[in-house]
Amino acid sequence: MRGTDLTDNSRTTAGILLFLLPAQFIIALVAGAAIAPGYSISANAISDLGVIDTTAWLFNASLFMAGLLNIFGGYFLYRSSGRGWILPVFVLAGLGAIGAAVFTLDIPGIHGLFALAAFVFFNVEAIACASLVRGPLKAISIVAGVIGLIFLVTHAVSDFGIMTLYGPIGHGGSERMIVYPALFWLMAFGGYLMAPFVAER
Repeated sequence: MRGTDLTDNSRTTAGILLFLLPAQFIIALVAGAAIAPGYSISANAISDLGVIDTTAWLFNASLFMAGLLNIFGGYFLYRSSGRGWILPVFVLAGLGAIGAAVFTLDIPGIHGLFALAAFVFFNVEAIACASLVRGPLKAISIVAGVIGLIFLVTHAVSDFGIMTLYGPIGHGGSERMIVYPALFWLMAFGGYLMAPFVAER
């Protein structure tokens, strides 16, 4: 197989994996919030779904899968682009998600560290990957990552009681503003990477 074929195949594989990551995780979040007794999107943390009996298996399995998909997606993206920074960033984000799934919210110290790594590096991914894309997605990548990081700072400030910056969206809404921009960006980025494959068919 020619080198260009290997590059194209790696790019397409990365696109598929990075598209599946947010697709399956968003579905799990929506389903979990719908079936968890008394769960409030505004008041509850996302990771509360990982310690509620009816949703723990769904949330933790989906979060673990998200971490794996990010690591393997980053590996194939690295193979297709040759950019040395890609794999470490994607691995750190993926390990953050995997660790947060294994060490659930009832182990707060360890869970918090892994969750922080996921929050930081998934948004760093978006900003860094702006260098790999063209057109509107370049700006979208930067904006998505910056929004996530801004909300991470305001969320941390609120969590530590320094200032109350949750606003009307509450703790849960604030946390989702860290996570959702990166998830929607990943879906768009995955589609972008798959586009050459789709165009050839």
